[in-house]
Amino acid sequence: MGSTRDRAVLAAALTALFAGSGLVAPAAPSALESSWVGGQSLDGRGNNVLRPDWGRAGTKYSRVTGARYADGRSTPVGGPNARTVSNRVFNDEFVDDNGFGFSVNIFSEQQLSQWAWVWGQFIDHEFGLRSGVLSSDPQGERADVPVNGKDPLETRGDPAALRFTRSTPAPGTGVTTPREQINNVSSYLDASAVYSTDDRRLEWLREGPVDGNLANNGAKLLMPDEYLPRRDARGDTASAPEVELGGELTTDPGQAVVTGDARANNNTGVTAVETLIAREHNRIVDALPASLDEQEKFEIARRVVIAEVQYITYNEFLPAHGIRLPGYRGYDPTVNATLSNEFSTVGYRIHSMIHSGFPMETERSRYTDEQMRKFRDMGFNIDPSEDPDKVKLQFVLAQARDNPMVLPMVGLGPFLQGLGSKAQYHNDEQIEREIRDVLCSAPDADPKCVFDLGALDVERGRDHGMPSYNEMRRAYGLPAKTSFKDITGESTETFPADPQLTPGDEINDPDSVDFTRITNLFGSEVTAENDPEDTSAVSYARRTPLAARLKALYGSVDKLDAYVGMLAEEHSGPEFGELQRAMWSREFQRLRDGDRFFYGNQIPVLDRIAKRYGIDFRANLGDLIARNTDLERSDLAGNVFFAKGQVPPQSCRVGYRTTARTGTDSGTYEATVRVTNTTRRPIDAWALRFRYPDEQEITGTQGAVVKQNGTDVSLTNPRADGAIKPGETREIALTGTWRGRDSDPSSFTLNTTRCGAEQGAG
Repeated sequence: MGSTRDRAVLAAALTALFAGSGLVAPAAPSALESSWVGGQSLDGRGNNVLRPDWGRAGTKYSRVTGARYADGRSTPVGGPNARTVSNRVFNDEFVDDNGFGFSVNIFSEQQLSQWAWVWGQFIDHEFGLRSGVLSSDPQGERADVPVNGKDPLETRGDPAALRFTRSTPAPGTGVTTPREQINNVSSYLDASAVYSTDDRRLEWLREGPVDGNLANNGAKLLMPDEYLPRRDARGDTASAPEVELGGELTTDPGQAVVTGDARANNNTGVTAVETLIAREHNRIVDALPASLDEQEKFEIARRVVIAEVQYITYNEFLPAHGIRLPGYRGYDPTVNATLSNEFSTVGYRIHSMIHSGFPMETERSRYTDEQMRKFRDMGFNIDPSEDPDKVKLQFVLAQARDNPMVLPMVGLGPFLQGLGSKAQYHNDEQIEREIRDVLCSAPDADPKCVFDLGALDVERGRDHGMPSYNEMRRAYGLPAKTSFKDITGESTETFPADPQLTPGDEINDPDSVDFTRITNLFGSEVTAENDPEDTSAVSYARRTPLAARLKALYGSVDKLDAYVGMLAEEHSGPEFGELQRAMWSREFQRLRDGDRFFYGNQIPVLDRIAKRYGIDFRANLGDLIARNTDLERSDLAGNVFFAKGQVPPQSCRVGYRTTARTGTDSGTYEATVRVTNTTRRPIDAWALRFRYPDEQEITGTQGAVVKQNGTDVSLTNPRADGAIKPGETREIALTGTWRGRDSDPSSFTLNTTRCGAEQGAG
């Protein structure tokens, strides 16, 4: 319940927290609640009592190893032009015989859903914001990257440039000591993207007046019509908190939404997640008794929300990416959780995963005819659903960027549900053309402005003094690589003798990046222009080895940019190569172990809140969506981080038997497929994939829904009673026709996991 001394300490802490801010601190909590509210600052200050600046907003990023500058202080190291690298390494474009180019869609090998990158961007806004992003920041030097219009692989022509401004140097660095950079937000996972790291911004976000007195603010966040407030929500746009503006928002800033992080308008995905978390805060406040004062309710809701964000991140998001951390052993005050420059600048840049399309399938009755006309006018793709009462909508990043108005139009529930319906892109060196090769100026501008996120990532690494690829590997305890083919896992780093290539100048031949083979989840070859509904293309080959292109660009492995090398690595497990996995594992373990307010260290307090008020932080992301939208929990996958909730099991076993056959050269057959869950967890949603070796065609099934495309067959769970319990065997009956031969399939995957053969099957 908290002693008198506890309450005095808390009151002193609150006073210190608000000292010098110009705001009046809220009243200290009552004796009843003082032991479980308050104490966690907005900006991370004091999280570590002995070292209160660790992880605090406005301090330098930490470093795992020394900064690498050409002059030892500030000048970026040289290297191949970042746009030149992008055109030869990050380029995902296929050009057909008519000269028409389009992005080749290569998807996550585990079929991670779009939630994997959207939640990733949300927590990126939680713990990292380099100084120099916002217009109000002191700006670093302008250092635009020239674009060579005569490059045979360049699409933009002369004159053109990538606009690039160096990050703001930390005061006192870059002259006699190596240049460092500042993180303007708290390093901790503390929901600051919703609550802010600044008390004045938080006051504007909370219900009540903005008068410098937090004591008269309401417990709830300001959410007109249950969406984030626009900058004009309080009538005076000029006095609203700063946000990053782009697109049409630059001419109409009142339409920009405001939340704890200034980048909330970046795209509809991040706007939607921050809307969801803000709704969750208000839902918790509404569930608390009216007898509590407003500040007590605010603090309890904030504490639970922070725990929920951490719980989802460590129990769903990280495992989905194959990150398995050692068991939690409690808070360790010797661990510095300050975000590292290496992780922020290299390891966490997962831009290759970004899928440019946002799909939805929802009830047609949600939208009026006028709204549907508006969607068409905005360029949305609209298709009929297999269900006559539903409609399919899709819009792309170009329509989602700097356009928060889209979210109330389509509805939060359908949008969030859609993020779990399709796979995101493969984590590799390829980056979607829509964020890698677009004009950010008028076509007749002089020079033209080119936006290339991959090239900017390379340049940012040099700006921040990132170590080379091999230096980065050594810093994370990994051995250096001695050849480019060792990095990529290819058999050679030599250009092939190919009549389509220019001998001796292969690196500058546009045909060097031709796609020559694309393979889907079944192992079948597919065309580059695959059906947008089909997310099963997961591997590819190009006319030249990636290792050969890297060697031609860099010459030596020791000169390779860490970011480029990390993305080029052969995957050592699902989704990541060896270096990226090591970087994520180290950082997220430190963010957990060095956080005094990590949920695992707050279980007694959180359990008391749950017992007293019935509010438990233990919820997965699907639970949060159902609680805060008009969707039912059954409308969402159990684990939304995998497309359709099809989580790959650790292991499985499958047997296939032909039980009856008619005819000699052709006829009919009956077969049984037995699928066994050999793990300790239920498989809630599943897709069993295999290839028929001959010309079998399935005509009927019992126990599964079948989809066949030539030799490729997928059997998915029926909507009712689809889960396979641990140790359970599910039997599926097939009927079909055959011609010529009727051989049994021999290779099966269950949710992308290769299954062992049932003993005696075949």
